[in-house]
Amino acid sequence: MDIAEIIEPVTEDMAIVDALVKERLQSEVVLINQLARYIINSGGKRLRPLLVLLSARACGYTGREHTQLAAIIEFIHTATLLHDDVVDASELRRGQETANAVWSNEASVLVGDFLYSRAFEMMVELDNMRILEILAHTTNTIAEGEVLQLLNVHNPDTTEEEYLRVILNKTGKLFEAAARLGAVISGVPESTENALAAYGMHLGTAFQLVDDMLDYSASPEETGKNIGDDLAEGKPTLPLIYTIQNGDASAAACVRKAIEEGGRDRISAVFDAIHATNAIEYTRIAAHREADKAMTALSAVAPGVCRGSLEALAKFSVNRTH
Repeated sequence: MDIAEIIEPVTEDMAIVDALVKERLQSEVVLINQLARYIINSGGKRLRPLLVLLSARACGYTGREHTQLAAIIEFIHTATLLHDDVVDASELRRGQETANAVWSNEASVLVGDFLYSRAFEMMVELDNMRILEILAHTTNTIAEGEVLQLLNVHNPDTTEEEYLRVILNKTGKLFEAAARLGAVISGVPESTENALAAYGMHLGTAFQLVDDMLDYSASPEETGKNIGDDLAEGKPTLPLIYTIQNGDASAAACVRKAIEEGGRDRISAVFDAIHATNAIEYTRIAAHREADKAMTALSAVAPGVCRGSLEALAKFSVNRTH
């Protein structure tokens, strides 16, 4: 399935979510409207809100709260993107200039804060303490992941375990929450809720592994961002960590130096070292392993069209080129 086929069972729900996102973005402050609309409408895949919708429908949910939850998840994700781009000094995302490049770092941080607070306003409207508990813990974990990643920047001795902890916190946790929330509002047994949460966590991990692989194996036209951005920022992602640990002395030294100093001066040599060490294939296998775990977790969910879309989403996450 392509992404359009995956979405098909919840097309109407997604339209409601899109309308809700636009409605709840509104503010009396013009700059908030401009900047938030710019990032929300910049062509993201909306995978996290899609997860809420598909997991709820896969559990037999027939109400409407799942659309509000999906919009909340999208606002939280968008807030993290705004903050990430400021921290990383990024200039390109999804093929267009980042919000901080267009407006300013200050505006991006503050509008990110607005989106977080709007998300929590919408959570309170649902009047469900379990939802508040999950999302409060999730946003706290994401923040911890951001700080952990910051601590690893320019550190070539970062281990694979430390790297995985970062992506579990930064990326996997919001995917986990999205899938779990669809189950929570459906009132399914705890075992099903936990299975969907595990699915989300493994899916998010696979998705991030592929993102980190594509940073060294795809073109800017495919990914919508500058190739080698992670290296320029001194981020030790899995292809780099594997090359340091398994490459020859020259390859390892090249990558270590590039991580320590950042910048783009050594990108060509680092690319050669990564590909000579088979680090891309190692990262690809790790991503497929996570996707397989995600699909295995779905065995606790009743068969149906929406479970089929969740399975297809796991396959899509590791076979994509952007």
